[in-house]
Order: sequence, then structure tokens, then C-alpha cells
Amino acid sequence: MGKCALITGGSSGIGEAIAVRFAEEGASVALNYRTRPADAERVLEQVRQAHARLGAAGLKSCAVRGDVAREEDVRRMFAEVGEAFGTLDILVNNAGIQQPAESHWSETEDFDRILGVNLRGAYLCSREALRLFVERGIRGVILNNSSVHEIIPKPKYLSYSISKGGMENLTKTLALEYAGRGIRVNAVGPGAVITPINNAWIHDPKAKAEVESHIPMGRAAEPAEIAAVFAFLASEEASYVTGQTIFACGGLTLYPEFRVAWSSGE
Repeated sequence: MGKCALITGGSSGIGEAIAVRFAEEGASVALNYRTRPADAERVLEQVRQAHARLGAAGLKSCAVRGDVAREEDVRRMFAEVGEAFGTLDILVNNAGIQQPAESHWSETEDFDRILGVNLRGAYLCSREALRLFVERGIRGVILNNSSVHEIIPKPKYLSYSISKGGMENLTKTLALEYAGRGIRVNAVGPGAVITPINNAWIHDPKAKAEVESHIPMGRAAEPAEIAAVFAFLASEEASYVTGQTIFACGGLTLYPEFRVAWSSGE
């Protein structure tokens, strides 16, 4: 790959898997974290080991602390990455949070926080990356970690669903606006993935079976499977792909309840 990448929310889950996969592909990796430096250091060690296995000189790695919902943090984060790497080629907007609540009982503070991290954060980071790409003539790549809930409603997760619907339009609008500069913007829409954000059902066999019963492929994804899609979109193999969301969801977006043709009487 030979590129420099920044991954927000890179200290666990899908972000961790992306950081390791990019390192395996030969990228210098900066991972952003907010509150757990020990987790960031654990992932950095995996990145260093991947670099060592490649035996390629000059590959770098670093961790940068910051809340992507805070403009001052984002600006400082990009300054630190610039100081460490000298440039940036790939931004992965991966940081995301969710919190369940019946919509009529949801709190404005929670709504603002979720939209702040998931959508405002993606905007702020994308803006900083685009400024760098445009100023330096870099044919950069922005990748957004979206969700099947970009297009599938998720009751009791209104703010999360709104943030992912907005991310779809963010992806398409930036892709169209900057296509002529050679800058590509795409998204990945995971379905159910074995990550800490889904601990509520991962460690409950009954709940896990219920989740997986709705997935045509019959299982949740491993983070590495999602990271592989990000690696493709970041690579020159995807040089003619922009403005797209690739759903890596085991078939969740295929209206799985129609596996049986109950609506046609057949």
C-alpha cells in the first residue's frame, strides 16, 4: 500500500481490525482513541508486529488521543498526525457510539452526543483531511464506517439510525464534490459484527441465536471480514469506485423475511 492512514476509534472492534489489516498491507497507521490509552497501545503493538513481519523500512505508527466530536481535538489530532507522518493519504471515519431508548423517552443530551460522534465527527475529520488533500494535491481516500441502518430503520436507536442515514449522504456528496480532484469517498455498511459495541447479545447465547436467525448467512461477522472491505476500498484495486456504500452484512439488506414467499401466496 505504501500509504499513511488515520483511523478514528481505532483502539477496539472494527477500528482495531482495520488498523492491523492496513499495517499488514504496508501502510503507516495512526489510530485515534478517546479514553483508553492501554487499548490503543495494545493495538499499536499489533501494528508494529505486522510491520516487522513485512520487513519494510520506513513504516510508522502512532496513537492520537481526541474526541472527534470536538473541533479543537480534531484539529490537534490532524496536526499530530502531520508531525508524525508528514502527510496523510487515507482517513477512516470509524468512531461511533449508540445507546438504546424508546424515542419518546430519549434525552436530548444523548441524541446530541451520538450525532456528535457519529456524524459531526465524520464531517470534522473529513473536512480536515480534504483541506490537506486539496492543498497538497493528494489523491486521497476517505472511508466511512456506516451500517446497514443507513437504509434499515432501527427502532429505539433513532439517533444512531439518523447518524448513519446522514453518513450515506455525507459519503455521496463529498464523493461527487471532489471526484474531479481524484479524491475518492466511500463507505462500508456492516451488519452484525462480533465487537464490544454488541456485547449485549454476543455473550448471551439465546440473544446471539436470535440475532443470527435474521441473517441469511446465519452468523455474525468477524471484524477482520469488515476490515478486508476497507482494505479493498483504500487500495488501487478500487480506483474507479467512489460515492458507494458496500454492505458487508451477510445478506441483512436483502429483506431476509422474504426468504419464504409469504406475500405472494406461493
